[in-house]
Amino acid sequence: MYVIREHLLRLGEDSDITDEAGQPVLHVDGNVLSLGGRLILRDPAGRETGQVHRKLAALRPTYEITLGGKDVAEVRRHLLTPFGERFTLDVYGADDMEIKGDLLSHEFTIDRDDHTVAAISKRWLTATASYAVDIAPGESDLLILASVLALDLAIDAEHDH
Repeated sequence: MYVIREHLLRLGEDSDITDEAGQPVLHVDGNVLSLGGRLILRDPAGRETGQVHRKLAALRPTYEITLGGKDVAEVRRHLLTPFGERFTLDVYGADDMEIKGDLLSHEFTIDRDDHTVAAISKRWLTATASYAVDIAPGESDLLILASVLALDLAIDAEHDH
């Protein structure tokens, strides 16, 4: 399980993603000066491992995920979803995943072929709201965590409008 502090996802703020023991796994640099916002993910040694940023020329809210210097996936919001929120996690060269859940309760799952690969749950840990992210064994933790960051950027963009 990983813990993502909610305030870190506000552009311009830095924070850490930790494991369940509280040890930093990733540092997230919220780059407020970039057009469209950009989150830069760094390992504990400070090396860049990935980025999440909004694609400005997309018809619907779309966030690109870059890992190891390569574009690996996009998170796209479905425009018309009568029952909760839905996003597609388009993984280049692999099976797509679907992110679905409820904005009000901040409970989401990431599914591939009707199998849950990750569960995202908003919890109150200490004095701040946080997301607990449980990832199934064998999945790319970095890809899933970057997808959660993209999901939260999309939710924040919706609330800002």
